[in-house]
Amino acid sequence: MTRARRVLVTGASGYVGGRLVRALLADGLDVRVLVRDARKIQDLPWSTKVEVIQGNAMSLDDVKAALKGVHTAFYLLHSIGVGPDFDAIEERMAKVFADAAEQAGISQIVYLGGIANDKKMSKHLSSRAHTGEVLASGKTPVMELRAGIIIGSGSASFEMLRHLTHRLPIMTTPKWVSNRTHPIAIRDVLWYLTHAAELEKPVSGIFDIGGAEVLSYAEMMQKFAKLSGLRKRIIIRVPVLSPRLSSLWIGLVTPVPTQLARPLVGSLINEVVADPNKSIDSLILRPPQGLIDVSTAIELALTRTNENQVETRWSDATAPTAPWQKAQGDPSWAGESMYYDRRETLADAPLEKIWESIEEIGGERGWYGADFLWYLRGLLDRLVGGVGLRRGRRDPKTLRVGESLDFWRVEAIEKSGDERRLRLYAEMILPGKAWLEFRIKRVGDKTEIVQEASFAPRGLGGQIYWYVILPFHAFVFPTMLRNIVRSGRRKVLFG
Repeated sequence: MTRARRVLVTGASGYVGGRLVRALLADGLDVRVLVRDARKIQDLPWSTKVEVIQGNAMSLDDVKAALKGVHTAFYLLHSIGVGPDFDAIEERMAKVFADAAEQAGISQIVYLGGIANDKKMSKHLSSRAHTGEVLASGKTPVMELRAGIIIGSGSASFEMLRHLTHRLPIMTTPKWVSNRTHPIAIRDVLWYLTHAAELEKPVSGIFDIGGAEVLSYAEMMQKFAKLSGLRKRIIIRVPVLSPRLSSLWIGLVTPVPTQLARPLVGSLINEVVADPNKSIDSLILRPPQGLIDVSTAIELALTRTNENQVETRWSDATAPTAPWQKAQGDPSWAGESMYYDRRETLADAPLEKIWESIEEIGGERGWYGADFLWYLRGLLDRLVGGVGLRRGRRDPKTLRVGESLDFWRVEAIEKSGDERRLRLYAEMILPGKAWLEFRIKRVGDKTEIVQEASFAPRGLGGQIYWYVILPFHAFVFPTMLRNIVRSGRRKVLFG
């Protein structure tokens, strides 16, 4: 294989895609990425080392442009958790990609799907399998790698496992916790994907990839508890928790929102175990050190999490039709309105220290006061199917454009000379669109801070919502601004 081989990665802003790009670059390949919004990857360490194509995966022309001159394309797109019609969305995307690949004349598609060997498959696994069928319906060879639960710092499956085990020493669980699973470490997934890009000849077929051992979800929780220094969890199995009820329960206890938990749980009701007849060993040898066992995978993920070295997270990826992103303001022809809550002050602290305090907002740090009200708003959001506050943040000190921050997403970060700007977009369920923005600039030996909440209401309900929450704004936002200034002052004194 020539090292000049060009590969395309779709879903590069997602959990697996973001790590795969780094791994492919480390192997010396020429990497191109197709992203919906190039700003989402501008702060990633590899962003200047790849060719970036901004486009829509639903557009045949955009996908063809991204595939021009490509040898191998990684298809890592999915619509998990975007609502009841996610399977139709996935089918359309796969069809567009298959047609574009055929017209562009690429040599290989590599698709990461889910293990689907049980006769009674969930809707999620059925859609994953059907996506592979649609991709393979064209003339381009498709190598479909099917994985089960992926264990790694920041993965949705790992976060669900971690929070369930930590928060519930005694739990009543559905029968599916006894089903056999075949988890695999993210490092082993990346091993197979990167080596798939280096095969000498195109390959067509379905290959299951599993980790070093098969065990039940309950056994995984007990392993996690032991490795975390927790007592053995008491698990009481009950037959009445349906996948729907289970996903509601997971949505309340873990950072994974109900809409995403539902397809994950739906997958767990089946046995997700690799079929030895679909082994990839004849094409790609296992890592020299062997496949990583579950305990080691959990230890690696915990270490990364505890050291704040989580490279990508499940919440990095966004889908335009996700329930928490459906909010929109009134159309311009209907007289779109915008409401503002603007606060400003002149702080006797250096701009750099004030910016540090602003960039540390959210997550374990909280929102600089009135944390009970923030917690209550997050809880209400989760009760209606939103993401709530539990997504936290990737790193306690720094933010990147495109990443999630509690129930916000970082929309813009600007640093130029004596000015700084942070803009957050609300992903909570709202009757409209909302932003929270901080702008600071140096004024002599002081720092001017502008803190602005803005809201574009949707219909009468949105306008009523704004006026209902105004009394809370009158307490929350002045408190936030005062405490940001105090934090900046403390940083001057104590570092």
